[in-house]
Amino acid sequence: MLASRRHDGPLVVQKALYPEGEAVCHNIIVHPPAGIVGGDYLDIHARVGTHGHTLLTTPGAGKWYRSAGQWAHQQLTFTLDEAACLEWLPQETIVFDGAMANIETNVLLAKGARYLGWDVMCLGRAGSGERFQRGHIRNRVTILRDGKPLWIERGGIEAGGLLALAAAGLGGKTVCGTMLAVAENLESIDLGACRDLVAEAGETSITRLPGLMVVRYLGESSEAARRYFVAVWEHLRPVVAARAAVAPRIWNT
Repeated sequence: MLASRRHDGPLVVQKALYPEGEAVCHNIIVHPPAGIVGGDYLDIHARVGTHGHTLLTTPGAGKWYRSAGQWAHQQLTFTLDEAACLEWLPQETIVFDGAMANIETNVLLAKGARYLGWDVMCLGRAGSGERFQRGHIRNRVTILRDGKPLWIERGGIEAGGLLALAAAGLGGKTVCGTMLAVAENLESIDLGACRDLVAEAGETSITRLPGLMVVRYLGESSEAARRYFVAVWEHLRPVVAARAAVAPRIWNT
């Protein structure tokens, strides 16, 4: 159950929901401005106690607005005590043309803790005909188990740069996504069945490493990316979280 919540500024942690019973806490994190501008700092910290289980999501797309030159910052820090489980399943993030976004995610796992999270990023506002032609994105993800690295990924996307355009990078695509699953029993997952899941559009890949699974999406549709990740999540959750997938209610509104 939700033990405590605290927020400063416009960030709001909504009332906890329990659609799966008291064993799993679903919570919605709301940032009423809906976006981050140059000079903003958005810090989100969550801790899951021993044997606790929480699912965090957002009510709508996050946005990184055009900057006049200052960087905007977001830092996520998730601390999981022994045998805890955290699912971080936000809606997509839209990076406006001219944005300067610095994004950092840290997941700190104790023994037996499990994590399943994703990130879908849209470069520009394709629906409005806007491309990501100016700006920069810095992204760093660190996952530690008992202080030892399981996964460290650091990247930078410069609008019109080599990574954004090269075939070995994003290949000019406007939507990219990553899902990470961390558990000690991932070898029991039917990897072939996961790879048989097909996105409506775009390219996908799944890699299983010791104690870690990496799922990627690259294409032009945030809806296709999200539906693909949900399908993979529904397949992974019974193994990672020992529960059938129950979608947050906010996804239906």
